[in-house]
Amino acid sequence: MTTSDSVTTLDDLGEDGVLRRLLDRLPRTPTPGLLVGPGDDAAVSAPSGRLVSTTDMLVEGEDFRRDWLDPRLLGIKAAAQNLADVAAMGATPHGLLLSIAAPGDTPVELLTELMDGFAAEAQRAGAAVFGGDLSGGPCIVVSVTALGSLTRPPVLRSGAQPGDAVVLAGTIGHAAAGLELLFARVAPGEDRTLDPVIEVQRAPSPDYSAALRAAPVAHAMIDASDGLSGDLGRLAVASGVRAALDRDALEELARPLLPAARALAARGAPGRPEERALRWVLDGGEDHGFIAAMPGQSVPVGWVRIGTCRAGQPGVELDGTPLTARAFSHFTGDR
Repeated sequence: MTTSDSVTTLDDLGEDGVLRRLLDRLPRTPTPGLLVGPGDDAAVSAPSGRLVSTTDMLVEGEDFRRDWLDPRLLGIKAAAQNLADVAAMGATPHGLLLSIAAPGDTPVELLTELMDGFAAEAQRAGAAVFGGDLSGGPCIVVSVTALGSLTRPPVLRSGAQPGDAVVLAGTIGHAAAGLELLFARVAPGEDRTLDPVIEVQRAPSPDYSAALRAAPVAHAMIDASDGLSGDLGRLAVASGVRAALDRDALEELARPLLPAARALAARGAPGRPEERALRWVLDGGEDHGFIAAMPGQSVPVGWVRIGTCRAGQPGVELDGTPLTARAFSHFTGDR
């Protein structure tokens, strides 16, 4: 039985029917290290080394909006934001657990497309989907647990040393630019020059291999999920160093964001586009690039130097002025 407009909903199929649809979207090829996959009471796997674990969630209305939702891209984002945390520890991605809550009138196709994106990103990172859970709820909630394996000591936030280079792999500020465009009702495809930053907001693409290349030489590393000022600030405070950013490097990172900043200015956004683009670089989160501190002579391919760690009051500075983190926070007490 389906609804009158021929859209099959979760209520139409029931929990077991929806789960069968979702499990059918997973790759059939054997996954190294996965001994028992989805379909039993629990998964069984054999990671090589020590186990690294993290969890995160995406909540409708808080982390994404239905009116610009692409389910496949949401699946990619849900996997990527967790896999990036595993990689930031210097670990190899091992597996993912996916739990979804949704209203009963949600089209089944929304969840199957979400699973397609989730499974594709897991496969790109070299991880398997171990299983998860499905529940009803007043809105869509996507909760993910990611597991990784470590064969060397973990790369913590707390190991940066004075004299280390501050380096970045991946983009920074692009997702924030994309979010402002979406809030300004710039639809994907409306202006092809703006699509790249919108897509980073909707489906980031972390360079997991860059994190693994850096792990043997990095003194400290962090996933840039909450912005450069915020996440580098966390690393600096944990390490007891002062991270001095290089303005020329930041302006180079801001250059690709100028078309988005100019598009918003044309729609009446206040401020100079150059200032807006630089603010995105400093404060914009959700790109899920990586920030690390390491000896300057050891910077691997795919990383760019953006500053230097110094002795002094822990924190981040630009042109000698301390920076305050302005990234998004879920609770006002943290702002």
